[in-house]
Amino acid sequence: MTALSHEFPEAWQSLDDDLLDAFLDLDTPEGFKAELIEGEIVVAQPPDGDHETAIGRIVWQIARQCPEGIDFAGGKGLIVPGGRYIPDGTFTVADAMAGRESWSKPVGVLMVLEVTSSRPQKDREAKRKGYATAGVPLYLLVDRQENKVLLHGDPRRGDYRAVHAVPVGEPLELPEPFGFALQTDRLH
Repeated sequence: MTALSHEFPEAWQSLDDDLLDAFLDLDTPEGFKAELIEGEIVVAQPPDGDHETAIGRIVWQIARQCPEGIDFAGGKGLIVPGGRYIPDGTFTVADAMAGRESWSKPVGVLMVLEVTSSRPQKDREAKRKGYATAGVPLYLLVDRQENKVLLHGDPRRGDYRAVHAVPVGEPLELPEPFGFALQTDRLH
């Protein structure tokens, strides 16, 4: 699987100018993150330890089992249709984020990772559709409230056409370029 590199129409970036300016001018407290999701500014408090542990365990597995050439970025701002999201993790082709500004289009992105927190519905729906519309090939969601891990793939027409879900504890097959079974037993 390769990352998409097509050109995005500028229309999907044209959020209400005042809202976008207000969002970009936010003075977010240290440790908090602000995202613009479906016309709403969402400010999230620092995540809990279980959230961060789940991310670390996924990153560790991917780093250990994937060939060189896949990079990881934590907290990288992505410009998607109708919003600006900060995924919990972004896996890219090598050097895809090098030299980029704080916010950039998801060119070179192979997979984004989200672990649910206080607003799981945003991760389940709005962010899923935003990533799909932007052409992000894979969306990995650890849904802690539902106790399952979902891998969305095959983005088309504003959503993912394929989804594979397993309960936490069962392995989840990641397609190439990852090409291994993600162990989910320690993602509680």
